Amino acid sequence: MVSANQANIKRVAILVENGFEDSEFQVPYKALKLTTGVEVVVLGSQANAEYKGKQGKVVIKSNGTTTETGPETFDAVIVPGGMAPDMMRVNPNTVRFVQAAMSQGKIVAAVCHGPQVLINGDLLRGKKATGFISIRQDMVNAGAKYIDEPLVVDGNLITSRQPGDLAIFTTAILSRLGLGGKSAGLPDENDREAQWWKLADAWGGSTKSEIVGALNQALAGERYSCKTFEHDVEKASDPQLRSLLQEMIQNKQRHIQLLEDYLGLLGASDSLKAKAADTVAKIKSRVAGSDDAFLIRQTLEVIQKGVVDTFKLQTQLTDPVATAIFTRIEEDLARDERRVAELYRVHSGSAEIRSAQPVMGTVTGM
Repeated sequence: MVSANQANIKRVAILVENGFEDSEFQVPYKALKLTTGVEVVVLGSQANAEYKGKQGKVVIKSNGTTTETGPETFDAVIVPGGMAPDMMRVNPNTVRFVQAAMSQGKIVAAVCHGPQVLINGDLLRGKKATGFISIRQDMVNAGAKYIDEPLVVDGNLITSRQPGDLAIFTTAILSRLGLGGKSAGLPDENDREAQWWKLADAWGGSTKSEIVGALNQALAGERYSCKTFEHDVEKASDPQLRSLLQEMIQNKQRHIQLLEDYLGLLGASDSLKAKAADTVAKIKSRVAGSDDAFLIRQTLEVIQKGVVDTFKLQTQLTDPVATAIFTRIEEDLARDERRVAELYRVHSGSAEIRSAQPVMGTVTGM
């Protein structure tokens, strides 16, 4: 006989395979484990097997599999991202499990690459949903109405894009389980002004020091590139190059202000590396070439390094504010890369472009 207390317990299944994104498992898992009245069950393709996260930070043992377990006894199913969903989607038992959960009206929540499982289950057709940018077209091709927002809810389907959305994603799950709201000390899922990083930190996400470290890495790169472009614009004779550099300098100044402002809100200061970035750029500019061909190539290399490094930062933290800043920087860099590359092609058609000196990126050392 089931007691009244047992009947009120919410049961949540989290699906795993090797290579899940550590934070995308850890944050919902810990939040649910810390919530009274929730039982969390980890399901993989093998029972009582250990599964390791992509970053190697989380190792978890499964309680069962999607083969012998049905969704009937669960209130929600969570699909973390990472490389794991690509393995889950080819497991017919896992796909059928998620299909059954959707048809039974259970909460189905997928983050980042998690919607890949939904694609294989043909569960996105006509649904509003989101996911990591790299699977956006796959989701659209599967019939989803893709929305680039931290949280998209359509009926019993909950989706988010990346680690930076995790606190909002998890809060939405708890809310729909009847475990959220002010009584639980949780902000409204639509409150973009909430200090989500604190909630994510409490649930095993990025710490304040990790957020500050990432902001300073970005700040060092932006200051370095800004100062480099300021020196280059004085050397450039090509009007189009000068105009591009001046516009990019203004963008860099805005990025720097955003990063400095958020560091200030966190009560943090610039790192030594960030403070030294201007000086390093100034020293390197003194010994660098000065003809337009060299400057174009150097500019392109600085931008390309920034695109790669900022994208890594964009997917690293569980803080939505820092992630939004990195996303804006990366989008501006990607646009600038296309424009400078076009100028590079024009110049390379009439003159040989010499390779510029190695440049300092956003993340790597000076």
